[in-house]
Amino acid sequence: MSPADDQPRVYEIRIAGHPSTEEALALQDPIQRLLCPDPDHAPPCEVPWSFTVADDGPDHSTALVLGVYTSEGQAKRLAAQVRTLVGEGRDVAVSEGDAGEWEELVEQYRFEQGLR
Repeated sequence: MSPADDQPRVYEIRIAGHPSTEEALALQDPIQRLLCPDPDHAPPCEVPWSFTVADDGPDHSTALVLGVYTSEGQAKRLAAQVRTLVGEGRDVAVSEGDAGEWEELVEQYRFEQGLR
């Protein structure tokens, strides 16, 4: 992959198979500490990130979706770290996301990089 092909964009890291929204949301804090171990650091975070939840198929389970604005390689590394954190019992998948659905990440990246 050429460096031009690995430019920052929105990726979604989906942690699937939670029986309830509450259980899915309970993973936010540990994942947040993984992404930002020192919440008192000077901005910006290395990778802009945000969470949402989504329906996860016909079994009516819930997925926690971590949106990140980064390169594909970094998104895959973050997904591997999340997979290790949540354990083998959860399916963790990374895919390109829709920038329109994660506008705050794109805007945060532009602002923090001085690209307004």
